Amino acid sequence: MERPVARVAVDVPLANLDRPFDYAVPPELDEAAQPGTRVRVRFAGQLRDGFVLERVAEGERGDLSPLQKVVSAEPVLSPRVAELVRAVADHYAGGFADVVRTAVPPRHAATEKAAPPDHPAPVSAPLPPVTLAAYPGSERLLSGLAGGGRPRAAWTVLPTPAAEGDWAAGFAEAAAATLASGRGALLLAPDARHLAVLTRTVTERFGRGSVAVLAADAGPAARYRNFLAVSRGAVRLVVGTRAAVFAPVHDLGLVALWDDGNDAWAEPHAPYWHAREVAALRAHAEGAGLLLAAHARTAEVQQLVARSWLAELTLRPVEARRRAAAVRATAAVTDRDPNAAVARLPHDAFAVVRAGLAAGPVLVQVPRAGYLPVLVCADCRTAARCPRCGEGLSLPGGKEAGAPRCRWCGPLLTGWRCPECGGRRLRTPVVGVARTAEEFGKAFPGTTVLQASADKPLAGVGSEPALVLATPGAAPPARGGYAAALLLDAELMLGRPDLRAGEEALRRWLAVVALVRPAAEGGTVMAVADAGLREVQALVRLDPAGHAERELADRASAGFPPAVKLLTVEGAPAAVDAALAALELPPGVQVLGPFDVPSDDPLARLTLRCPLDRSGDLVARVRTLLSVRAARKDPPLRVRVDPQVLG
Repeated sequence: MERPVARVAVDVPLANLDRPFDYAVPPELDEAAQPGTRVRVRFAGQLRDGFVLERVAEGERGDLSPLQKVVSAEPVLSPRVAELVRAVADHYAGGFADVVRTAVPPRHAATEKAAPPDHPAPVSAPLPPVTLAAYPGSERLLSGLAGGGRPRAAWTVLPTPAAEGDWAAGFAEAAAATLASGRGALLLAPDARHLAVLTRTVTERFGRGSVAVLAADAGPAARYRNFLAVSRGAVRLVVGTRAAVFAPVHDLGLVALWDDGNDAWAEPHAPYWHAREVAALRAHAEGAGLLLAAHARTAEVQQLVARSWLAELTLRPVEARRRAAAVRATAAVTDRDPNAAVARLPHDAFAVVRAGLAAGPVLVQVPRAGYLPVLVCADCRTAARCPRCGEGLSLPGGKEAGAPRCRWCGPLLTGWRCPECGGRRLRTPVVGVARTAEEFGKAFPGTTVLQASADKPLAGVGSEPALVLATPGAAPPARGGYAAALLLDAELMLGRPDLRAGEEALRRWLAVVALVRPAAEGGTVMAVADAGLREVQALVRLDPAGHAERELADRASAGFPPAVKLLTVEGAPAAVDAALAALELPPGVQVLGPFDVPSDDPLARLTLRCPLDRSGDLVARVRTLLSVRAARKDPPLRVRVDPQVLG
């Protein structure tokens, strides 16, 4: 036996045991126990699952325990994916075992033993690009992919139902160039709805059976069957959702990800990785191309553009306005319509809806589902923000409980006062889509009124006149596009107590614009909001890149990600205090807290932030602290690196 020792990643979620362990390979398991296979080992007196990472000639010590069993001789954890899992765990101060559970789906024995289905090669008929051809610089992206290069781009997709706004077709064009170079492509969508669009598009382009779909919704058997097809190299084109970013695509040449600002990309379990960052890590490590596409642009993508790590694929705002729907803004109360605040529908917005109904369906977005309660001044309706960092405030237990607090800085040190009018009273305005539907039904009698929300989704609507009221993210597409759209109560979306409130609002608004016909066909979008607000201005100008540039500058001045590295440590108050006392912080780290966090059990939060050039040292020291605490069996702590949202 040439390499009698197996280096195994044991499924033990303890920080102090987050490393490979050596086991002797019995002669009868020599052939089966290859790198990437699932095995069972005895660890601390118990049988544990694990993966063989590699076979070596000698172990760390002589008296090694033997492998107990090879669960499956199928190598499901490739060396490149194992390296990626390790890199993600280190980046997010987590453990290998926590990440690999997501990277490799559970085994389905019957599927593994069954004869694999046939997977025809993708149709290779050369077709000229249509969607990407509309964007300056796309020829360099496509030629780089076709030539075996590693181009990286941030694609700001025009928000329109026309061909140049078809992001799925653009992904298919980029995948075709990659496949022509003999490499594989990985195309990612945030949720089942977008995945269905992407799957349909690439299947029509490359042929049925040539694409593997990796999504938990497919069921354990189908998911594992497709995973095996990818792992065995039978399929080179993969589409999927968040976990598919780890798909073991052979000779990966492209990773394309749609709408990186979508909350679905953030892993809800430890170590709370984000698929955008994993995609960037993987593209860099494997020498693959990277395409991050969205109607809007996040501050994280803007930072990569500013560093010239990503090239821009975007239309100039003046060209975008020419090709997309006409976007306007009107305040809820104007000199022309002083009573609009009571009716909730200003005169200008009423006129847009009435004109749109004469030409087809009209979409009305109501900001209700999926958003935390917002706090505004009860007198002037100005959003209540933290005087220290500028983020939205919240109440720990509703309107009547406790003082307002910031999720980043903790409770306010002094009483809140409105910077506009000096008022001290707060309120939480909440507007429901059902009530809004009743109001529109009375305002437009005889018109069909439809509702769409996460609880009551609509797959789509026809081209006949109708009013479609939808909550953010639930708007169904209309055949031929909507004739008009109304963003009702738009300013409420900016009042979320969230660092990304403005960014998220603009992303939601642009998603609505993308459903409306171009201005040349009469398409109109109206936002009921103050036209002077930065996000509203970016919407009217169709300039998400400019908004992202300003947002990144504001994050840098306020000391928030991605301009700095930020870690939060949460746990029992005594445990957090002890962790802070034991943590040897590198120079330049700012400490906020600890402070109490509203919860059913006593919970405290500590926030640490430092410049990006010192982030590696800070994360490493926090991981060391977690290892020491785990070895001592101290109370657990929850660590999040650059959290997307604080609960």
